[in-house]
Amino acid sequence: MANTAPASAHVLVTRDGPIVTLTFNRPEARNAMTWQMYQRLYDACEEVDADESIRVLVLKGAGGKAFVAGTDISQFTQFKGAEDGLKYEEDGDNRAGRISRVKKPVIAQIEGVAVGGGFGIAAGADIRIATPESRFGLPIARTLGNCLSIQAYAHFMDLLGPSRLKELILTARLLPADEALAAGFVHEIVAADKIEARVRELAEKIASHAPITLWVTKEAIRRIQESRPLPDGDDLIATTYGSADFREGVRAFVEKRPPRWTGK
Repeated sequence: MANTAPASAHVLVTRDGPIVTLTFNRPEARNAMTWQMYQRLYDACEEVDADESIRVLVLKGAGGKAFVAGTDISQFTQFKGAEDGLKYEEDGDNRAGRISRVKKPVIAQIEGVAVGGGFGIAAGADIRIATPESRFGLPIARTLGNCLSIQAYAHFMDLLGPSRLKELILTARLLPADEALAAGFVHEIVAADKIEARVRELAEKIASHAPITLWVTKEAIRRIQESRPLPDGDDLIATTYGSADFREGVRAFVEKRPPRWTGK
């Protein structure tokens, strides 16, 4: 069933001193993101940047079992073809890019799974703290049969390397927390009953540091990463989202059955 609740109920934004915490609050759906939730996340990034007294943004998921379990799949039933896929990936690039462009340090407090769009949100943060139970991945080859944008592929390659990224997508497996730590994607693994305190401690430490230095460092690294020209990938996105396999993947997911891939 499509979600109809207001984004304000599913994305909670609170403030404690110089630290703002944004909580994805849809635990009954493992915090799967609706279009309205994505928009609220974008707007919160704008609000954080507009207030010089805010020094750190923390992203977390409610319920303890998921950070964000991707995009709410029921929304894909509205897609008519390639153009919808192109717009979705373009919007996704804008959302992920907005997180990485926040002028204040962003910490992702990850409990449980961060997959699909949730993996992308976590990747936009500057520091990622996870629990031992956390899992990460892009199981699109097993679920919907969709794809990423060239920009998203490039960003994940920077964080994971091309070999590990290909293996993750081709096998549709989820990356355990310890492997994500070894890969450098996760910065710390903390027990679930201690992660809240650890993230708070880290946020307070960062909030006490020189804000201009923090912003310039973030911005310099972002500019270096984005300085290389990327090839156009719209044809790849159009082929994928315009395929019968993508439509079958969405139907199968909604109907809770294995998809029947045809390669068409």
